[in-house]
Amino acid sequence: MNVQVFGIRKSAPTRDALRFFAERRIPVHFADLSVRPAQPGELRRFVQAFGMAALVDVSSARYRDLGLGVSLRSDDWWLTRLVEEPLLLRMPLVRSGKLLSVGPATEQWKEWVAGRSSKFEVRG
Repeated sequence: MNVQVFGIRKSAPTRDALRFFAERRIPVHFADLSVRPAQPGELRRFVQAFGMAALVDVSSARYRDLGLGVSLRSDDWWLTRLVEEPLLLRMPLVRSGKLLSVGPATEQWKEWVAGRSSKFEVRG
């Protein structure tokens, strides 16, 4: 099993995801978005699976600070903004092959580890 976790170390859900896989001795490639921004192509994969609304954390302080509460923007505008402002993302974004998750998804990750998710599966 090959797992990638995209997030920020300061994010509790991101730390929980890293801990979940570490406790099961599953190697994880961690992409710290505060050090190196996400690639637009990688974010597009999650947008295609879940839609833009699932990726934007509307409850985040950064969302409120930027005054985005009544923002009606295109997906391309949001994609650019999410690359520039990773604190707007709902974290963590986790990928294992074609399996994707957004946000805390412990039950889903347990299914991945148990091998019960052999087909393409996306959940938010």
